[in-house]
Amino acid sequence: MTTAPAGVWLITPGHTPTRFASAHTAGADVALVDLEDSVPPAAKPAARTTARAFFTRPDTPASCALGIRINAPTTREAIQDLAALADYPVPPAVVLIPKVEAPRDLGVVAAALDVPGRRPLLYGLIETPHAVQNLSEIVRSDHLSGLLFGTADYAGSIGSTRAWEPMLYARSALVTHAAAAGIPVIDSPYFDLDDQDGLHAESVRVRDLGFRGKSCVHPRQVATVADVFRPTPEQIAHARAVVAAAEDAAGGIVRVGHQMIGPPMVQDARDLLARTRTDETAAGATQ
Repeated sequence: MTTAPAGVWLITPGHTPTRFASAHTAGADVALVDLEDSVPPAAKPAARTTARAFFTRPDTPASCALGIRINAPTTREAIQDLAALADYPVPPAVVLIPKVEAPRDLGVVAAALDVPGRRPLLYGLIETPHAVQNLSEIVRSDHLSGLLFGTADYAGSIGSTRAWEPMLYARSALVTHAAAAGIPVIDSPYFDLDDQDGLHAESVRVRDLGFRGKSCVHPRQVATVADVFRPTPEQIAHARAVVAAAEDAAGGIVRVGHQMIGPPMVQDARDLLARTRTDETAAGATQ
């Protein structure tokens, strides 16, 4: 299955065109223009029109895939979003669908946007208890390319805070189901814009849990998240050394540096190298 790049996702309100340039050049792997929660209801019609320009700017790096978050597919706003998207001169490579609770939500959007030779990558935003309960069905949809987690709406729907402990069950469920389906899962934004330490700590925790990336709501968060999710040259070199040593040993347990390396660690190294190649390829293919 073709997937959009993982890593750093940046969400920018669709009614603020003055922020489009910084969104494109902030260094994100995926830049989304938003028509949903960050846009006031009165500004949504204008945002649909303004967002067209998000996809026609010449300054977008080839490594940055461009996408859009529409409104929840069961709303009138979403119908208007999909009608507007059909007329965009440059279509989005990625479409993020909020409030996904069943495969039918993905099917509605796919039916409206898929045309011969052009199929946007659909990501489902999981942010309700029903969605978590239905993950096994959602991830089996042929239209799904990946998942995102929305802590704000999920916490509100279960009456909890967005702290680590109350969100851990849902995060673990998303990682498990996404891994079983072979698709990436991206974490929710961290909403305290001045707490870079907290952003870094949460990014490390979700990466270690199995998330492939994290979304941001401001360009100043991009570098911190990128430091966590993008493999360093040293990590890539180590992975290559592990794979090479394992191949020389015909799959047996080997020593690389100070570590004893067995089959699970070799597979981790292969996965890291494969993700790096996939993300590079996907970044170019979505342009």
